[in-house]
Amino acid sequence: MHRMIELIVLAGIVQLALAGVNFTLPRILQPSTELAPVSPMIRKMFYVHWIYIVFVLLIFSGFSLRFASELASGHPLGRFISAAIAVFWLARVPIQLFYYDANLRRAHRAGDVACLTAFTFLAVVYGIAAAGVWQ
Repeated sequence: MHRMIELIVLAGIVQLALAGVNFTLPRILQPSTELAPVSPMIRKMFYVHWIYIVFVLLIFSGFSLRFASELASGHPLGRFISAAIAVFWLARVPIQLFYYDANLRRAHRAGDVACLTAFTFLAVVYGIAAAGVWQ
């Protein structure tokens, strides 16, 4: 179980890094330019959703850094939270691959590969914790 705790702590650090990356994305994606044609309400909703996603990543990171042993314990609440986080990240992989603009992904290949690697790592770590394999 000690190794699982270490992996969950690492997952917390990865999620913290992903939350941080979101603060550099406006420079790359230029949402103010891209969203200029839409109504102010849609623009505001976009930014609120973006902030909420960062908040969720910080919550996941906090769970992982503060409660890694509980998430790895095999207890029902730890397994449930781990399963929820695993599903969150597992769903993110096909979104990245099939929904996001392929030209943008090609233009930023290193970031795309890094994100896919991170999402897959997170889905696997939390999936293993949810399954209770390393009790």
